Amino acid sequence: MFLSRTYRYGDIGVPAGLFIAGAIDNDKGMRENSLFVASSTALAYGVTELLKFTVKRRRPFVANANIIPVYRASSYSFPSGHTSTTFSTATALSMAYPKWYVIIPSYLWAGSVSYSRMYLGVHYPSDVAAGILIGSGSAASLMFLRNNK
Repeated sequence: MFLSRTYRYGDIGVPAGLFIAGAIDNDKGMRENSLFVASSTALAYGVTELLKFTVKRRRPFVANANIIPVYRASSYSFPSGHTSTTFSTATALSMAYPKWYVIIPSYLWAGSVSYSRMYLGVHYPSDVAAGILIGSGSAASLMFLRNNK
């Protein structure tokens, strides 16, 4: 549960932190990168919600009585929103700051959150795989917002 709950801190905290640091240091590039990260995460969230209410896949614990969830998530299962937004944040941040010390922790965090969703019994592996594609794709599709300095 701890890992699953960290998604909001990263998805909101990373772009907010970049923006605040950019404002304090008067760094236009960092403020632009905060927009890139926030926009890609918002896009991933929107696509995910649209797909959830189009596909309407039931959660694993609803479809299979043998799966006992740690908690009962609401809404639908496909795709994983936690996964799509964390992978979007990790991908956008890694594209904006392509350093190993940014990339490795970003993807370890996103991967851990994604794994936790399956471990908790609230997502199928295919939900998580779709979330990875949506999140990474949203960041890649908004690459034009990235600071090129």
